[in-house]
Amino acid sequence: MEKTNVMRLLDANRISYVSHEYDKELTDGEQVARALSQDPDRVYKTLVTVGNNKHNYVFVIPVNRSLDLKKAAKAVNVKNIEMIKQKDLLPLTGYVHGGCSPIGMKKLFETVINDTALLSETITLSAGKKGWQVELSAKSLLGFIKGRYADIVYCYG
Repeated sequence: MEKTNVMRLLDANRISYVSHEYDKELTDGEQVARALSQDPDRVYKTLVTVGNNKHNYVFVIPVNRSLDLKKAAKAVNVKNIEMIKQKDLLPLTGYVHGGCSPIGMKKLFETVINDTALLSETITLSAGKKGWQVELSAKSLLGFIKGRYADIVYCYG
């Protein structure tokens, strides 16, 4: 079985996970969730931002939700944040768009996981390579990346 760097890091730290493979041509998170027969509320995407203070922040949210930039900025105590440019993702994190994981980035950035992760026994997120996901407990993820939970998505009426 192929192992990604994310899987090797989880193995090395004795964090249990289940790997899932999907068609790497799928680019939409909800399509990935369907391909894996997973609830889109339990499949998460990793978003990288930059604050007005020039620091980078990582947010992990369900694929069927949108990051609320005001809530996200408040969660990391900055005035405002914006998404980084796609061309900056690989040099900054070591990951490409569609294969970005909060695990194993070049640097450990302040990371916030949407608090809905607490509602599920496990969540699924990128294994650091297009076509691969890992499913693990949100609590294990939180401890490993030294992150925290907050409400960071738009509320839909």
